[in-house]
Amino acid sequence: MKNLFLISLATLALATSCKKDEPATPPASTTMQLSGSFSSANEIPAVSTPSSASGSASGTFDTNTKLLTYTLSFTGLTEAPLYAHFHFGDAKHKGPVTIPFNNVPAATSGTITGSTPLTPAQADSLMAGRIYANIHTPKNQTGEIRANVVVK
Repeated sequence: MKNLFLISLATLALATSCKKDEPATPPASTTMQLSGSFSSANEIPAVSTPSSASGSASGTFDTNTKLLTYTLSFTGLTEAPLYAHFHFGDAKHKGPVTIPFNNVPAATSGTITGSTPLTPAQADSLMAGRIYANIHTPKNQTGEIRANVVVK
């Protein structure tokens, strides 16, 4: 009987000492700004056909939701783009495509906008300065202008 009393007392003490779980409060959103300047001088390898095209890359990255929102503007391409996308790669190296753009204007000047959730590898690369935007044209198929993206 004494053992039953001690077990009951221990069970009661354990049950009343447990703290009720509070719902977790999600961390406050941290939105980072991204920017970059398009230039043929940034291309790796160098452009095969000279280009004075230019432009800018801007947007935001939410570090909690991993949502990337971007606006890319360009002007003065030698021809309408074949395609455009974000690549993995730092400012001194080229790399594989990671995010293709679906709404590339068929013009020598224009704007590309969009948003996409990033994978952990994409988010890590973006934060480390290893993502760039590239616009490819028929005369510069490896890329006519490139913007190395910086996040602040």
